[in-house]
Amino acid sequence: MDSSQDASPVPQHLETRLVTAGRDTRAQKGFVNPPVVHGSTVLYPSAGDLHAHRGEFQYGRHGTPTTRALQDMLMALEGPQCAGVGIAPSGLAAITTTLLSVLKAGDHLLVCDNVYRPSRNFCNGLLARYGVATTYFDPLIGSGIAALFKPNTRAVLVEAPGSQSFEMPDIRAIAEVAHARGALVIDDNTWATPLYHRSLEQGVDISIQAATKYIGGHSDIMFGTISANAKAWPLVAETIRLLGVCAGPDDVFLALRGLRTLAVRLAQHHRSGLEMARWLAARPEVQRVLHPGLESDPGHAIWKRDFTGASGLFSIVLEPAPQQAVDALLDTVRLFGMGYSWGGFESLVISFDCDGYRTATKWAPGGPTLRLHIGLENVDDLKADLERGFAALRAAL
Repeated sequence: MDSSQDASPVPQHLETRLVTAGRDTRAQKGFVNPPVVHGSTVLYPSAGDLHAHRGEFQYGRHGTPTTRALQDMLMALEGPQCAGVGIAPSGLAAITTTLLSVLKAGDHLLVCDNVYRPSRNFCNGLLARYGVATTYFDPLIGSGIAALFKPNTRAVLVEAPGSQSFEMPDIRAIAEVAHARGALVIDDNTWATPLYHRSLEQGVDISIQAATKYIGGHSDIMFGTISANAKAWPLVAETIRLLGVCAGPDDVFLALRGLRTLAVRLAQHHRSGLEMARWLAARPEVQRVLHPGLESDPGHAIWKRDFTGASGLFSIVLEPAPQQAVDALLDTVRLFGMGYSWGGFESLVISFDCDGYRTATKWAPGGPTLRLHIGLENVDDLKADLERGFAALRAAL
């Protein structure tokens, strides 16, 4: 039974909403999943309807029954503060579309120094060419961000926790300062998803996700989502329309499929990720684990206050070692694939160094750094795989 058959639906937990939202089995002729609508042209029944653009759908780029099902589902996940959801063909497209929605020539943007690097590239490249100035700030600045505001500051972009280095900004404090000065707050919420972090409830105006990651969940789509509150949604909706931003119907369907199992997958990533993080923290080869879910992490208090769970992505700082020893580890592990992106069912590892692009803060971790994504494999097998890698690292010293 779906909610359309119940005149007075009872309140539902998020896990249940992920299963029930965006479904109308009567309209779907009894099928559980909505159809994949491949379409551009929508026919109108009369000239009057054509002239008035009357109809639930007008053109494929603006939406289909498949995209409507996904948007309804995401709105249910985001919560009552969500006024609308836009979809994009990648996570980066969601970020760039959002920034173009809220900024114009002559504006000033504040960006967290630990933000996803392609976001920085867009700010330093296209936005700069269009006359938008960007200032990067310390992720731990909190309410001290007030000192960085200018009369033309229009938005603040944060990422919690930050890409690769996992500092946890205090979004509530930043949002309070930003809103007092008339600026919007944008959050890249890919790491936790709205299942574990309802950022629109924390004062964020626009929440972005690279749905390529956990929403897709199977490393087989490129996708992005833009969820906005009532103040910001008209800006986002207009920009999506003007830019012609849309996603292919098959990817929309795969995102719908991924969302149905998000709760069970993310719960496993949470459990396995924390177990692996604690195991790694006790390893002699590891100097430090960067995971806000650990009690020892500097961002743990904020994570515990604002989040209800963690994903499988975190980083480690190794004890000092030459690159050839780190490469020996990477070349030895077999269950941890070497590749970018994350959020799928498989475990991944990459080496990284933030020093070349941080500008507001100094990146000096004290040793080589690796970013790990803990997938859905058995954790004992993952530990054994890393044991072999650590043995290769020690042998190469």
